Amino acid sequence: MKAQIAWTLAAISLAGVISGCSQGESKDKDAKEEASIPVEIATATQGAIEAAYRGTATLEAEAEAIVNSKTSGVIESIQVEEGQRVSAGQVLARLETERLRLEVARSKASLDQLEQDFKRNASVYQRNLVSREAYERSKFELDGARAAYDLARLALDESEIKSPFSGVVSLRYIKVGNMIQAGSPAFRVTKMDSLQAQIYVPERDIYKLAAGQSTTLTVDAWPQKTFKGSILRVNPVVDASTGTVKVTVAMAPEQPELKPGMFGRVEILYDRRENALLIPKDAVLTEDAQQSVFVVTEGRAHRRTIKVGYSDAEHYEVVDGLKVGDQLVVTGQASLKDDSKIEIVNAPEAVPPEKAPSVAATAGDAG
Repeated sequence: MKAQIAWTLAAISLAGVISGCSQGESKDKDAKEEASIPVEIATATQGAIEAAYRGTATLEAEAEAIVNSKTSGVIESIQVEEGQRVSAGQVLARLETERLRLEVARSKASLDQLEQDFKRNASVYQRNLVSREAYERSKFELDGARAAYDLARLALDESEIKSPFSGVVSLRYIKVGNMIQAGSPAFRVTKMDSLQAQIYVPERDIYKLAAGQSTTLTVDAWPQKTFKGSILRVNPVVDASTGTVKVTVAMAPEQPELKPGMFGRVEILYDRRENALLIPKDAVLTEDAQQSVFVVTEGRAHRRTIKVGYSDAEHYEVVDGLKVGDQLVVTGQASLKDDSKIEIVNAPEAVPPEKAPSVAATAGDAG
């Protein structure tokens, strides 16, 4: 009997131990499931956002010309050097002209003689002392002499290589003493104060752009500075091979830092929203073409689907799903589930709407 009672008490004690262990494990599991997940948060603010199309381009001069020699000869003197500003019609270089000057003198002498002969023949022709045929022949000879004299003067004038327009000498091809042939390049003149950039915009975005829209340009040589411009024209034809449209941007004058050949990044502003709801891009999760965020409420993170509009490198505009002042998880979302308990490890300060930054959006993110 005593043995049976002892056995029963042992069984009850073992059951209690097992039950206690099970309850402990359950409590530990619950505690583990409710462990707070450390996150960083940010606050949804209100501010201005500008929509922009961004592209890259190489700056080109609106007017640039290779100045060729119009005649053959030896370079006698060079009047300008690279980097020097010149005006339209200014002499850049001269060829040796001794032979050409002699040709002009010979032509002038021949012309003077034929003019005298023609005057004498015209006088006697009026008195019918010379035939009409002789009179006409002297007139034709005089016209030929005048043409020969004009050609000699033109050749002498063309021995001076002149600038076709005002600009800067950007390249010199010749040296003093070199023989140059007619049509050979001598200089390159560039109109530096009228620069353009050409970008190629996908046809799906072209409806957003029009002549006159403001643009900004940044270049590697001046990384902290932006340069102003505007759309000069939009090509009306789509390039079938690339599916793009050429957009020509004219840079504003009096920006001497800009040089032809510089590589730049062009930003074309086409829309602006003053009171947009802005959130950090890091807060947004994208799955199956849908955007969502984790909104913080009473120490827990709740997943919420949102609809976004414009965006830039740092912000999204939210058009539906949030309100100003909502706190969002920006770091640690990968460990969260809906209604997860969280621990905030930063303390973001809400930005007043009137102090919210203005940001530029990309064309591809327009809502």
